[in-house]
Amino acid sequence: EPVVWAATLQELEEHDRYEEVLKPLNKADEWIFVGCGSSYYVAQAAAWSWTGVTGQRAKAVPASELLFYPDQVLGRANCQPILISRSGHTTEILRAADYLEKERNIRTMGVTCAAGQELQRRVTSTLLLPAADERSTVMTRSFSTMLVGLQALGAWTAGRQDFLEALRQMPGQAQRALDRLQPRIQEFAGSNEFADYVFLGQGPFFGIASEGQLKVTEMSCSYAQGFHTLEFRHGPKSIVSPQTLLTFFLSEVTGRDEQEVLEEMKELGGVTVVVTNRANDRVRRAAEVLIELELDVPEVARLAPHILAAQLMGLYLGLKRGFDPDEPRHLSRVVVLKEKAV
Repeated sequence: EPVVWAATLQELEEHDRYEEVLKPLNKADEWIFVGCGSSYYVAQAAAWSWTGVTGQRAKAVPASELLFYPDQVLGRANCQPILISRSGHTTEILRAADYLEKERNIRTMGVTCAAGQELQRRVTSTLLLPAADERSTVMTRSFSTMLVGLQALGAWTAGRQDFLEALRQMPGQAQRALDRLQPRIQEFAGSNEFADYVFLGQGPFFGIASEGQLKVTEMSCSYAQGFHTLEFRHGPKSIVSPQTLLTFFLSEVTGRDEQEVLEEMKELGGVTVVVTNRANDRVRRAAEVLIELELDVPEVARLAPHILAAQLMGLYLGLKRGFDPDEPRHLSRVVVLKEKAV
């Protein structure tokens, strides 16, 4: 994945893709990131990143919410919808594009990894990221690369050369982190299995936690859930036992508040995995498995590498349980719905 991020950033810069994508769009007061499944979790992390990098309002919604409750989602602000679909064929995203462009006269931007697909024909402009396309049903590099591409677009929009430079530095650092964590996750997942898998994160890491639980669910057919870290105390912690694996995506910003939840869950008997950039002594004592990325870039610029641990967890759990992590049961690569009869 880090190799794909680097290639994508280089492609976007060398061919002036940022300006090309944004030029046909109108000035917006609010950016709305729309997706389904993993693409919705891209939207969550991208919306948080967009506000952090540009200072502009942004939010994430599932495509179904936009289609069912358009007035509430769009509001009265001058909004700019961003429609995210790896394949460019997801039915709900295509319906959202048609509704916005044709019925509301709102210009839309698509984000996809596949060239020449339906989404490109239905939106005003497209952020195309072909290096991130993949044959697997499960989204991995497409998830992280679409996130990185949107972060770069936000930085270019805001004139944040400092953030663009941080993104350029990030893939090389992330590759070194991946080389360290891969064998550790493989060993841990290969020798342990749990009844419940919980993924926890706050702020920019909530979208990463949401995607983490989906990876483990899809690839290994395990029961997994995602929560805001502090919200887990308010009822869900009742499931904690020695058969519960809790993965914390810890921010360096939240400090002791998230660390207290980590310690509490360990005291309740849960098994704790921590993915963070750099841990203090308190975190080291409470983490049974500690993954330190050690990236020297701002927190938002290192969101994508945090998902690697969860992707590997899902991969090795799935292999251990005898599943094909690339082709989970009951799933298809693209959700295409039958058109309703008139």
